[in-house]
Amino acid sequence: MIIRFHQQEKGQAMVELALIMPIVILMLMGIFEFGRLFHAHITVTHAAREGARLAAVGANDENIRIRVNDNAAALIQENLHVTVSPAQGDRVRGEAVRVEVRYPVILSMPVISVAIPNPVWVEGKTIMRLE
Repeated sequence: MIIRFHQQEKGQAMVELALIMPIVILMLMGIFEFGRLFHAHITVTHAAREGARLAAVGANDENIRIRVNDNAAALIQENLHVTVSPAQGDRVRGEAVRVEVRYPVILSMPVISVAIPNPVWVEGKTIMRLE
């Protein structure tokens, strides 16, 4: 009688594990994807800030883009979209210059991409005054 009861407990533990494990795995996948999105957001924001610092001292658009790409080296460079406004010839000392960096993060977990649009665009914007 005691042996039979102990075997039933093992079976119950297996059923509980089978019910809970998909939820735990889904949560871990969500944490992983959130970490990737957060890393991309921090990188893009930092790159935009560095580009705006360079733009504030009067650098040209090409040098600004190079600085942004250097600071976002952890991301795929071909997918990085850099916008500097106003245009290089229209910048006036004392006015604001804006650097915007956009990057698409492609979700790697198909279960999560059902609930969230794929890719997720992260963007960083920085506005600084021209010196």
